[in-house]
Amino acid sequence: MTYNFDPDRWYDNERGILDARLNTGDVGEQEYNKALSALEQRYDDMLKRLDGTYQIPGSPRTDR
Repeated sequence: MTYNFDPDRWYDNERGILDARLNTGDVGEQEYNKALSALEQRYDDMLKRLDGTYQIPGSPRTDR
């Protein structure tokens, strides 16, 4: 299985949506800042999960 997910591109796309919503007045500054903080937390959590190589639990490589 090929995994071609780009977390930086995902973040840029999500941030662009938030910025557009702020610029059009769909959300206010306070709601924007809250959503941006949540987005950054999701991004940081995602990077932690994506760090390293995938290993199948219980395989000889993970039983060390």
